[in-house]
Amino acid sequence: MGDLLKDPGWRQVAADADGRRHDTHGLDYASLTPQPPKIICVGLNYRTHILESGSPIPKHPTLFAKFAPALVGAFDDIELSVAASQWDWEAELGLVIGSVAHRLDETEAASAIAGYTVVNDITARDWQMRTREWLQGKTFARTTPIGPHLVTVDEAGTTHGIRCSVNGELMQKADTGDLVFGPAALVSYISTILPLQPGDVIATGTPGGVGLSQTPPRFLSDGDEVITWIEGVGECRNTCRTP
Repeated sequence: MGDLLKDPGWRQVAADADGRRHDTHGLDYASLTPQPPKIICVGLNYRTHILESGSPIPKHPTLFAKFAPALVGAFDDIELSVAASQWDWEAELGLVIGSVAHRLDETEAASAIAGYTVVNDITARDWQMRTREWLQGKTFARTTPIGPHLVTVDEAGTTHGIRCSVNGELMQKADTGDLVFGPAALVSYISTILPLQPGDVIATGTPGGVGLSQTPPRFLSDGDEVITWIEGVGECRNTCRTP
């Protein structure tokens, strides 16, 4: 996928593709883009999550990063390092960049989005809260499912239901209409800071219902199954394992 998106004519290549089709059931998917140039994440971007966290509605997007070793495929195990104990789920709509984006307005930014995918920003809350900066709790190796597909914007539509269940219990249910900063606004904002490249991933934030906000707080453990679903985009289904 990363190599395809580097081709300026990738949309036509995809449209002209004609070859053997694969039964998607039972395939072992790699992460959608195994080595994305950048993985930029957005915090506190759904009103429901902002309210449950007790934070004010932000005036600007809250940004942090992940690195490629954090990614796993849509059906791979999530590795819960024994170094952390408060593992939490965060269902998110992922954006994948399809062309160079630098200092774009929102209309231009919308055209730079190749499409959408499913992400779960599995977070070590005890590490996230150690300092004011979140990165160390967000980029543990092999914790972030992404995929299985890239669904182009014209196929996916604009508003999507989003859900996350743990062991069959629905924990998060919302739709992307609750986003404070939508996809085009995020790409425009981030592209003002630095150029975005084809294959870059933006995780757009999670809705309410995370484990930290449960009473009492609830966290993931070995053997838990996490299903992350986004309407019109796809589903990740992952089992948590303590290595």
